Amino acid sequence: MFGQTTVETYRNLHRGCISVRRGGLVKKCVSQIALADVVFRVQEGGRQRVLREGRKNVHAFARGAPTHRPPPRNLCRVDVTYDPYKYASFVTRKGKQPVHTAVYAIVRTSGVSAWLPCR
Repeated sequence: MFGQTTVETYRNLHRGCISVRRGGLVKKCVSQIALADVVFRVQEGGRQRVLREGRKNVHAFARGAPTHRPPPRNLCRVDVTYDPYKYASFVTRKGKQPVHTAVYAIVRTSGVSAWLPCR
């Protein structure tokens, strides 16, 4: 559906799916999506609003090019999470290290796995 177009993906808490947004509009809702050349983005203004109001809003997402290719073999997989009450960016589930980009990621309703250069 998208070819090499960049999309933004985020967990939709109301519908229980991953919303796929392109050009500012949600195009579809999926249980998972694989992305290449990923940027994990947190809009600080939206995060501050969550902290101030105690209500979640869409302000964090994974941006990348949808792909059907499998994950690269020469990279390391890490699980990534985001909690606006605890972190200002996406972080690794183990170690809580900030993650801003990934070569590849799978975004699921149950969480995000990212493939990064091994350390």
